[in-house]
Parts: sequence; C-alpha cells; structure tokens
Amino acid sequence: MTLVIRDATATDEAAWRRLWADYLSFYKVDLAAEVTDHTWARILDPTSRVAMRVAEIDGELAGFAIHHFHDSTWVMTPDCYLEDLFLDARFRGQGIGRALLDDLIALAKAKGWSRLYWHTNHDNATARKLYDSYAREDGHVRYRMSFD
Repeated sequence: MTLVIRDATATDEAAWRRLWADYLSFYKVDLAAEVTDHTWARILDPTSRVAMRVAEIDGELAGFAIHHFHDSTWVMTPDCYLEDLFLDARFRGQGIGRALLDDLIALAKAKGWSRLYWHTNHDNATARKLYDSYAREDGHVRYRMSFD
C-alpha cells in the first residue's frame, strides 16, 4: 500500500464527488448541487481560503481533509479549521485518517497558523477515538443559526 497525501487537483473531481456524497449521507445531510459545485470550485481556486488535502492509496482517492484558515481575536496569527474529514469505508482503520491529520498539523505549523480545531458529532465514536488521541474535547457547545 502506497499512501500519498497531496493537494487536490482538478482530476480528483469525480472521485471526490463520490466521497462527498458518502460523507453527506453519513451525516444525513442533503445539499443542493449548487453548494457542492461551489465547494469544489473554492477548493481549486488558489485565492480561496478553502483548501483540500487528499489521501491517495495506490492511485485511488481514499479520503480528504477540507480546511480553511481565518483570523482570530484570541491570537495574532490565523487559526485553521478542519471542516470536513472523511475516508472511504474500505480504507478506515489503516491509519489514513491519522496521516491526514498529521499532514494538516504539519501544514498549519509550516504556514505559521496558531491553532488547528475541528468538531464532530458527540456520538461519532470512531472519529472521536482518533481525535481524542490528539487533543481533549474542550467542552464548547456549538450553536448554529441558518438564514436561508
């Protein structure tokens, strides 16, 4: 098994869309096609803060980590938010999620970002087992309002 972690390219679109559909299904979310199209466009846009690292196993896209950085009022350099991390079910349990997180940590350090953070559902035990090996859950409760 050869693992390569790299930036997404235009040639990843079909494989990413398949993984993205599985990710949305996992979270029981139905997004308009325009939102997915816009997300993909931002991932490829070098002026966008939204970026994606992909994990490739023997030439096949196995997973992704979509992230973006933003300014913070709590530190002087940007924070990095890991918005979406997902692996194809066939590749779970092989250290690929950990490799994506390690890659993002290295990227954040190289870019001089202050912190990396993410969230997941409280009952996502599989993801939390991985995440708990990096950091303790910080006790924050998320509130979200939608205006559509």
